[in-house]
Amino acid sequence: MAVAQKLRCRVERILDHGDHVYTVDLVPDKCVPLFKPGQFLHLALDSYDPSDFWPESRVFSIANSPKTRDHLSITYSVRGRFTARMEKELRIDCQVWIKMPYGEFVVRDTGDIVLLAGGTGITAFTAFLDGLVPTFEHNVFLAYGARTSSLLIYRNLLDRCAAVVPHLRILFFVEHNDFDSAELRSAVVGRISVAVLWRNLKNPFLATYYISGPPEMIKAISRDLIGRGVGANSIKIDAWE
Repeated sequence: MAVAQKLRCRVERILDHGDHVYTVDLVPDKCVPLFKPGQFLHLALDSYDPSDFWPESRVFSIANSPKTRDHLSITYSVRGRFTARMEKELRIDCQVWIKMPYGEFVVRDTGDIVLLAGGTGITAFTAFLDGLVPTFEHNVFLAYGARTSSLLIYRNLLDRCAAVVPHLRILFFVEHNDFDSAELRSAVVGRISVAVLWRNLKNPFLATYYISGPPEMIKAISRDLIGRGVGANSIKIDAWE
């Protein structure tokens, strides 16, 4: 495993998705250390002095592929004081500090895989999905939910992945019905539902389930899966809040 490093970064781009959800692209002052899809970084807004303690920070999944080591992408939703500071203070060309890589929420390719992502929790899976090749032999099912269709912010990437990976299936969930008639075929209105995805799985008891999203979503889905007989060892969670 790579040794964690502390790096100064320049904010290269801020993409406002609406509803206080943002993607931030960072350019580090040197090549980032090797990391695995699903790992995360600590981001600090205040300056870091190597002779002093690490400043206040928050963790964010690394959304870009490990093949890209000259920039980093994170996506966040404003929830709480720190992310409110990010929304207020982050500007193009400002400086932030990161330390990375951390985390063991890494998708294992030892069997069928079910990914459940709520909101910005999708960033725990984007690097893995972006790295899938057409010859990937296991079934991968992704359930990706957001409040509105416009907040399915990685949909274009996922559609590209699904177009070239035969064993990848994706089902989108939106809490508010704002899809047009052509899009409704690929989306379910409502929150991510185990009942809905269950009937779409080929071998639900042979799969490993990875869940990333708000705490209430993680709890509800984990409870439902266990109630259906899925073993606790087959459920992996990314408790990012």
